[in-house]
Amino acid sequence: MPYGKISTADLELKECPFEKDANAMVLFDKADVYFDQNFDIVMERHKRVKIFNEKAKDAANVRLEYYSINHYEELYGLQAQTINLKDGKTVITKLDKKQIFTEAVDKNQTALVFSFPDVQPGSIIEFKYQWKTGSFSNFPDWEFQSDIPVRYSELTTSVPDLIYYKPQYRIHQPFFKNKTSSESKSLGTGTESVGYTVDIRTQALQNVPSLSNEPYMTSRRDNIESVQFQLAQIKPIGGFVKSYADTWQKVVNGLTEDEDFGSQLKKKLQGEELLVAKAKSLKTTEEKIAYLFNEVRNTMKWNGVDRWYTNDGISKAWQKKTGNSTEINLILYRLLHQADVKEACPMIVSTRSHGKINIAYPWLYQFNRTVVHIPVDSTKMFVLDACSKYQPYNTIPDHLLNSYGLSVDKDSKKYDFVELNAPEAARKNVFITAQIKADGKVSGNANIYDFDYHKISSAQLFKTDGEEKFKEWLTEKDNAIKINNMKLEGVDIDSLPMKELFDFEMELKGVDGDYIYFNPNLFSSLRKNPFLAEKRTTIIDFGHPSKYTITGTYEIPEHFKADALPKSLNLVMPDKSISFKRIVNEEDGRIMIRYVIDFQKSIYVQDEYPLLRQFYKQMFDMLNEQIVLKKS
Repeated sequence: MPYGKISTADLELKECPFEKDANAMVLFDKADVYFDQNFDIVMERHKRVKIFNEKAKDAANVRLEYYSINHYEELYGLQAQTINLKDGKTVITKLDKKQIFTEAVDKNQTALVFSFPDVQPGSIIEFKYQWKTGSFSNFPDWEFQSDIPVRYSELTTSVPDLIYYKPQYRIHQPFFKNKTSSESKSLGTGTESVGYTVDIRTQALQNVPSLSNEPYMTSRRDNIESVQFQLAQIKPIGGFVKSYADTWQKVVNGLTEDEDFGSQLKKKLQGEELLVAKAKSLKTTEEKIAYLFNEVRNTMKWNGVDRWYTNDGISKAWQKKTGNSTEINLILYRLLHQADVKEACPMIVSTRSHGKINIAYPWLYQFNRTVVHIPVDSTKMFVLDACSKYQPYNTIPDHLLNSYGLSVDKDSKKYDFVELNAPEAARKNVFITAQIKADGKVSGNANIYDFDYHKISSAQLFKTDGEEKFKEWLTEKDNAIKINNMKLEGVDIDSLPMKELFDFEMELKGVDGDYIYFNPNLFSSLRKNPFLAEKRTTIIDFGHPSKYTITGTYEIPEHFKADALPKSLNLVMPDKSISFKRIVNEEDGRIMIRYVIDFQKSIYVQDEYPLLRQFYKQMFDMLNEQIVLKKS
């Protein structure tokens, strides 16, 4: 419907008909993309949203980012308004243009930020604007899906047959509308007029469910229903068809010459001589890497901004002791290179939240961070990211796993795609010794050994949230368990596991004088099944393989014996990607139980979810199967 023309039915709408619990719904989101008389790409967009309740008022806050540097993109003609139904009459409140704020994101990007006026449950909010770029390769992507349900989403593209774009679809349902047509146009006038054809395509989806936040899902960009366009060919009038598809070599050439990337690699850092001299005095290359990594990690503060390029530059960032992710890691690269770690190369990457890299699609904006890549041999490499205070030098950062990095040699301009996978399973070993008393009270001690990614997450949680929150995480907020005398070891030593040593007390709930019911699965972080939902819409990404070993020895009270003891058994996924083993033994008044769970696979697509969900149900039933003690 045209801007400002609202149906009474939509104003009176109380809920989303296909997602009843939604707080808001996109009534429609429509874009027309075409080439104007100057052959600039123009997008006209009109979006309308229905607010159902107070929880949806955040939908009234809008932020539109665009690349403003050198007028690469322009955003103009913004209008916004709120429509309410009051006493049976339609009341329109227009957004005051003085309430549209322009915010500098960085030196390349700008954002228009505004909030709709007079928003309340039942409101409809809508806005429209135009976006323009002079770059043929910057054809806009389109998302048919949103964080709230979408009743209707439509994209119309009008592209001259002089230009060909290769679309890349991520669509999980049939198009509601998928129409093509064409019209004739011409360039020039009179005898110099040259004709061409405009190919028009309209595609639409309806009743698109919201993109839900599911356990272990990959990024929003990896899962949202959308289409992207890659420039493939340009056919000049009267000329030969020329491929304009970017190649990775073109990307790398531009990167190494970019003022905010390649040129930064030669910048000097104030006082770098002392650090470089200290590093050169160390015996091995790995000692140099560890020393300089820790110096940069502990000196620099990440400002929370991820870009593949620098903003202030590495020299200024070093002086300020703060910078974006690329500035911090190019500082590290600079120091390593000066310390004769010549194998080091800058490597652009995409973090997990930003999305996976498609190596068939040469496009620099797939990346959002730079790290340092140091190949050692065919089985070992270092991938260094000094942004996180809890990231060790000898582990590939978990926020980069299961994707690719583009490693660049600045001198030769050669490049290499590096597959970023965990080389081995991250281990977590739990050892428990405890005594169960006749009144249902349990006391004992636990030793937990966290390796690799388990150590990183545990150390970050402890240092960020403190000891009490860490204890809550260990007990999974079970108020019946009290942890005392906690001692941590190896937290700040990259080459050692993190040890959590503590005493604990617990009051069992299932006690009636003659029977004691007890679940021996303690402190494993494997008590709650994350895959209860019957259906799954997103890819599952565990990040890395894992291996859990939980061993418990429990002394049972005098005059009690095991009445029901879980059986020793093995459980294996049909594709052998997960195995579960439980070994149970009773001897001399003690029950010994051991669980070994081996997760060998990191990624599961949606079609694999039913089998995975079934296995998880069986596994968690067994993990939570109780021991029953009976008074003899």
